[in-house]
Amino acid sequence: MDGEWVEEPNHRRGGESGVKLLPPLQPGQRPLYCKRQIGHLFRSWCHPFGLPTVLREQQALLITEELSGFVSLVQWYAEHAPKLDETSRKAVLRRLALVLQRPHRSRRQHGSLYGKHIYISLTANVPEVALLDLEKSRIRLLRSKAQSHDLSQLRRRRGEMPEADWNYLLECYHNPQLECQVATHEA
Repeated sequence: MDGEWVEEPNHRRGGESGVKLLPPLQPGQRPLYCKRQIGHLFRSWCHPFGLPTVLREQQALLITEELSGFVSLVQWYAEHAPKLDETSRKAVLRRLALVLQRPHRSRRQHGSLYGKHIYISLTANVPEVALLDLEKSRIRLLRSKAQSHDLSQLRRRRGEMPEADWNYLLECYHNPQLECQVATHEA
């Protein structure tokens, strides 16, 4: 398949996984991303010899349209956040807190919550946030386990996010009243 590697194939978990950016098939169409996994295994104490990560198959192919107008959290902090006023920056962090709360309320853990897997768009009046790379996502027995795993992982891998922004994100995440205010103002 033609295209440019945006995530070089890695050879972990007993297999191979990588992402290519494919050119548009016709003029005016958005580019496509193609994630390919072959023989990737998930190991746990229940499955010490491993199970394939994607739908328990040996091979998986996922093709999605480009998130037009979105940039990763890492890129957003490097290029966009420094140019924004505090109100706009905090609006993005509030939206991110809301997006992270949704799966956690259902005990769903992202499992790979890094700055490069969080995408932000400021093209609309309301900031938009999208999460990528859900292959390690899973249901946890307790909501608190999903929360603590993902938030501690994001803390370690948040890139250039200042400590003040991190603290504000946590405040928004843990404050239900703030969540309601944001939801009504942005609805």
